[in-house]
Amino acid sequence: MKRVIVHIDRLVLNGVSPEHRHEFAEGLRQELTRVLAEPSVAQHLASRGDAVRLEAERIHITPSIRPVQVGAHAARNIAREIKS
Repeated sequence: MKRVIVHIDRLVLNGVSPEHRHEFAEGLRQELTRVLAEPSVAQHLASRGDAVRLEAERIHITPSIRPVQVGAHAARNIAREIKS
């Protein structure tokens, strides 16, 4: 089994309150851990080699959504971008 190491140098959080950044990051971390363990995502990631930049789809935030959910949604968008 190969090991996947993800480095996020810059994460733009427009619309996320500073006090919610840790909760957002935790949702992102948890969901990235889950989606990167999926065989299809891992195969696509391995075929891309060292990706210099990955730009995922924007997320529209509503007042009722929790920051951890926004982070999880962002992780799923990242996985979708890896597979495209």
